[in-house]
Amino acid sequence: MLSSSSLSSFHQAIQSGEFLITAEVTPPKGGDPTHMLSMAQLLKGRVHGVNVTDGSRAVLRMSSLAASVILQQHGVEAICQVACRDRNAIGLQADLMGAHALGIHTILALTGDPVKAGDHPTARPVFELESVRLLNLIHKLNEGLDFNDKPLPDGATSLLVGAAVDPQCGSWSGLQRRFERKLAAGAQFFQSQLISDFDRLEKFMTQVAVGSNKPVLAGIFLLKSAKNAQFINRCVPGVHIPDEIIDRLGAAADPLHEGVVIAAEQVRLARELCQGVHMMAVKREDLIPQILDLAGIAPLE
Repeated sequence: MLSSSSLSSFHQAIQSGEFLITAEVTPPKGGDPTHMLSMAQLLKGRVHGVNVTDGSRAVLRMSSLAASVILQQHGVEAICQVACRDRNAIGLQADLMGAHALGIHTILALTGDPVKAGDHPTARPVFELESVRLLNLIHKLNEGLDFNDKPLPDGATSLLVGAAVDPQCGSWSGLQRRFERKLAAGAQFFQSQLISDFDRLEKFMTQVAVGSNKPVLAGIFLLKSAKNAQFINRCVPGVHIPDEIIDRLGAAADPLHEGVVIAAEQVRLARELCQGVHMMAVKREDLIPQILDLAGIAPLE
């Protein structure tokens, strides 16, 4: 594994018990990473790591591994998302070994969104693995073994791996069982889906995550308008933006600014309940520093 002197800033922050801040960027849909880089550069000094999505919503974009390498070449620490939808066990292992060799040492293991949700609905999904089995596979690679328990002759990987969690899942027993399985499979941190019910998050933290000794980062989503919030309610399973928030956005003279204020309020709520926040501001990542400022989150030292 990595020596203490070569740990990423995100890994160091986990070990030192800091309040963790991550944010999300999407790779380009094409060969030019300029816009992604410009958004990510604005996050330097404000977040411990930048998540690079892997075909989120099954929409075609640049490889998350390639985009992660580009970010790190420009001084932005990347958390590379790896989804099981598009690759079999051979392809997943190949990319994970490549990530290690290229200096990408933090991975978020995901099952992946269904193909029919995206822009290539007739593409063939793979799903040979899902997130728990992917976590187990990464644990094996870190131990110097491949998927078939054969030794890796050219050395083990050193990957810090996290997992997704949805505290607003409809099945409480299913949520608990899934969380425990991911813990057992080696997840070292958890990032949540969009949180709109902070009472539910508190229940999750006190009844499920308690005692796990692994940081949970609450997903905070920048709502840009009442229409945006209604779209999320309609199209994102398991998420319900309260009418009170939709009404605030609808009545605001500047809905985007009101969304920033709401997100800052949610960061403050999350700070009382869990060990971090995962910021999602699709196409307005430039507003994340403003949200953190309003929430009283100082720049990183």
